[in-house]
Amino acid sequence: MPSVSLKRVSPIALPGRPARTEECHGWPVVLSYAEEGGGPWVADLSHRPRWDLQGPDLDRQQPLGHTIPVRPGEVHLAGGLLINRLNASQAALWHLAGDFPEPPTDPALTEVTEATLCLALAGSRLFGITEKLTSLDLAAPGHTAPRLLQGPFGHVPCQLAVFPGPPGPPMLVFTCSRGYGHDMLHAVLAAGEEFGLRPAGQATFEKALTAHIH
Repeated sequence: MPSVSLKRVSPIALPGRPARTEECHGWPVVLSYAEEGGGPWVADLSHRPRWDLQGPDLDRQQPLGHTIPVRPGEVHLAGGLLINRLNASQAALWHLAGDFPEPPTDPALTEVTEATLCLALAGSRLFGITEKLTSLDLAAPGHTAPRLLQGPFGHVPCQLAVFPGPPGPPMLVFTCSRGYGHDMLHAVLAAGEEFGLRPAGQATFEKALTAHIH
């Protein structure tokens, strides 16, 4: 039988004219857009691998070779991998940049890539946009390291990783159920219109993420 290539599709389509694209593991990926600016910008990361990890003894586990943060709300950034501690028995792993890893075989890990939307927002006016979309205090003073919040964003239950900056720009990466994709993108674009929010590609996001890696 002839081989069948698997085609995957993001739950959203950002506005704008792609300048560079590639196909990665069956996903069409925009690396950059023709009219990207210095920010604020929004990038679609729905193609990046994501897993949910559940178990009674997370403190002893090392998914993809990395330690899980101890306390809920703590975030560990290792290269392109973001490990978010949700609660005593659950963590979320988002592989946001770099080469795709080999699929883990740990039965405690459930891949949720195609079941969820993943977006990144960044720029100096980021928190002016987000305050329109959530009552969560994403810009709470005293936080310099990435942290995880859970709650409503655009009236949708989300997991939100906040990078206050510096050294990198203020940035938010969040996930929610795939079915909310269209409405979530509409809400984000509407909130960001007065700030000049523009689409950005994977390359722009990876540059911003790299600045946060110590």
